[in-house]
Amino acid sequence: MLKKILFLSLAFFLMLNQLNAQTKSRESQIGLGLDGAFPVGGFKDVADYAIGVSLLYQKPVADNLSITGNVGYLRFHGPDVFTNIKYKEGFVPIKAGARYFFGSKVYAAAELGVSISTASGSGSGTSFVYVPGLGTTWPVGKNGSLDIGLRYENWARSGGTRSFAGIRAGYNF
Repeated sequence: MLKKILFLSLAFFLMLNQLNAQTKSRESQIGLGLDGAFPVGGFKDVADYAIGVSLLYQKPVADNLSITGNVGYLRFHGPDVFTNIKYKEGFVPIKAGARYFFGSKVYAAAELGVSISTASGSGSGTSFVYVPGLGTTWPVGKNGSLDIGLRYENWARSGGTRSFAGIRAGYNF
């Protein structure tokens, strides 16, 4: 399963790199980030919070527009499901999207993709993901930038949805 996820992620990023390769208005960036998630709706009855990491690829295609690819890992933690058994479940979200920059720092983002559960058995599966968000980037050094983003994320599959508010703090280089 992990080999499939890594292969799909690599193929996904290589594909994004080939799209609009002739556009050079800004340089492409790769970002490493720390993610936090806070469940909303019915999902907050099951999970309290999640922490994770993400890898973001960003490729400019116009003056204020970039396409993105994002892969990560989120681990949700929750209250006792049964006596002395706490809810813990990991997911690998794989998303593609776009960022529109309002000037040089503030952006609106939208992503679509899938989230793959790392659980086995009845809890496993793949969900459709959609994500609107807002963020800002701040230059750090010659080529880097600090990237802070807020988002609403919804994962849908047969049997229900999981929704959460998320935050990402990353460094792009």
